[in-house]
Formats: sequence, C-alpha cells, structure tokens
Amino acid sequence: MSEMSFEQMLEESLKTIRNGEVVEGTVIDVKPDEIILNIGYKSDGIITRNEYTNEPNVDLTTVVKAGDTLEAKVVKVNDGEGQVLLSYKRLAAEKGNKRLEEAFENQEILKAKVSQVLTGGVCVNVDETRVFIPASLVSDTYEKDLSKFKDQEIEFVITEFDPRKRRIIGNRKTLLLAKKAELQKELFAKIKVGDVIEGTVKNVTDFGAFIDLGGVDGLLHISEMSWGRVENPKKVFTVGQKVRVFIKNITDTKIALSMKFEDENPWNGAAEKYAVGNVVKGKVARMTDFGAFVELAPGVDALLHVSQISQEHVEKPSDVLKIGQEVEAKIVDFNEEEKKISLSIKALAAPAEDAETEE
Repeated sequence: MSEMSFEQMLEESLKTIRNGEVVEGTVIDVKPDEIILNIGYKSDGIITRNEYTNEPNVDLTTVVKAGDTLEAKVVKVNDGEGQVLLSYKRLAAEKGNKRLEEAFENQEILKAKVSQVLTGGVCVNVDETRVFIPASLVSDTYEKDLSKFKDQEIEFVITEFDPRKRRIIGNRKTLLLAKKAELQKELFAKIKVGDVIEGTVKNVTDFGAFIDLGGVDGLLHISEMSWGRVENPKKVFTVGQKVRVFIKNITDTKIALSMKFEDENPWNGAAEKYAVGNVVKGKVARMTDFGAFVELAPGVDALLHVSQISQEHVEKPSDVLKIGQEVEAKIVDFNEEEKKISLSIKALAAPAEDAETEE
C-alpha cells in the first residue's frame, strides 16, 4: 500500500461539512464588514456583515474580537473563492424562533429595543428574529406619533406566532392595561373622598383636565378648576404640570377632582366684606340687556342692574360700560345663602344730590 502524502493526511484529518450544517469556529480576524473563522476545515469560514446581524452599518470590530468562539450555519461550502460562507444571524433566528415559540406558549414577558418604526406599528428584534407590534397594541391609548418609541426598550408578550408565514405579533397594550388595573386597585384601596393629593396633568380638553394620580386618571372639570371663572382650561394647564387637588367624588372607577379648596372660598367672610352700604370696586365681567355682572373677587360676581348704572336713563349696559372696565359702586343688597349681591352706581351720587336739594 502506498504511503499518503502530507497534504492527503491533512485533508483526511479535517472534517467534512454540508450546506445547512451548524459549525463552531474561532475568530482569527475581524474587519468592519466581515469575520473570518477557523472552523477546522480546509477553508476558512466567512461571516459578512449582512449574515451577522439585521442591524445596518454595524462595525463588526466593535462586537467580535480575535479568539472569540462563534457558532454559525453553513450557507455555501464554497463561495466561489474557496471559502465557506457562514451565517450567524440565520442560526440566531432559528434559536430566536424557538425562544419566541416558548415565550408564546408560556405568555412570558419579553423585553427588547424598538429597532424600526413603521406606519402601522413598530418592530423589535429578539435573537435576530423580528417581532411586529401593531400601532393598536403599542400603547393603551391612541398614539399619533410612534417615532418616540424608536430605540426605546419596551416590554411585551407574543400573542400570535406563525413563523411559516413570518407572522410573529407582539402586544404591549395588554401589559399596560394589567399594570393600570393593579395600580387602580391599589389606589382605590387607600383613597377616599376629601383626600388632598398631588397629580400630573395628563391631558387637557375644552371641558376639563385629566390628572394622573399614579397610574389612575381623575377628571378635574372646568367648573372645579377655580373659585373664579375659567374660560379655557388649555390657557391654565399644560401637560406634565404638577397640581394639588382633592378628591370630590368616587363613582365605581371614576374619580372627580376639584381645586376649589374650602379655605380659599372667596365667600368666607363675605357678610362683613360685602355688607349693605359698603362701597366696592370691581371689573365688568359680562353683560346682559338687564344689567352687568361685576367681578368683585375671583368667584364673587355682583349684579349691577341697568336701572342702577346712572341717574340718567340707560337703555342697555353696553351703551355706557365695556368688558374689563373697573367700576365703583355701593352694595344695596346681600344674600349670602343664595350668594347674590346687588350693586348701584347711582346710589353713590344720591348723598351729594340730597345735600344740594336741602340747600
């Protein structure tokens, strides 16, 4: 029997590989766009950037170094240049599919960074496997702009798993709702009507503001924002603003809030301050055909009847007064129970005229 040459013995000592096989190798060189592996075969293995990760423009020298051990899948035994083309990401994706299948079956909570924002939702990668989260399942509220989630790490569960159709759907909404329900239960267990609490303005509408009390929202109606008159809540509150409120009412899961604290009630001490005969100053707040309402203090309006505006006949208050005008008048009637005050400018001129008559 003839003796084998050194080359033949070396080749016999090296393993054989096939397409689709998983091999393990040692990194012998790394370039920004490819990794070279010694896989114990007559040719080295090559992993290009595109076969390492789905992330674009990754510098491979920042993620792998010489001496590292990697597992990869054989794509081509001969890439045309005598080298073995390998794929790290395809093997990772297979492992990722199995990982996601187990997570789907166990309803495990996963965490991953949002890698892509699309018109209809966002994408995350779990072990090189893409998971799509539709816009309707990204949050428990409507999100007009999904771009804020880019590169944000989020938690989710897998609610649909069909790798054959490349359809793996994630759901973040269900986790947020569950957390909100838990916070709601905790909050309702410790709060009661009358409690003063600090919250954060979450949303402002024409009729009021929704205040986050710590995972649960309460409504601060426009009528409860101030003892005075609030025409537009959006001019008073901004999203993110901290506010001090008290719980006015609790109905099932709805919380009604108020900022009309009793110690700040402008009608406190009103009997003395607005006693009949006192002369006061105020600003015209609004007008009707029968008179003008004068704001004496935020939350305290008094009626200046058209007949009490002047000694001379006045057809309409708007003929002689305007909104925002400061006026001085005498209090001619005070009803604390009904919170009604009547004013008269004409009464201020009466003493002087009486004096002239006596002379």
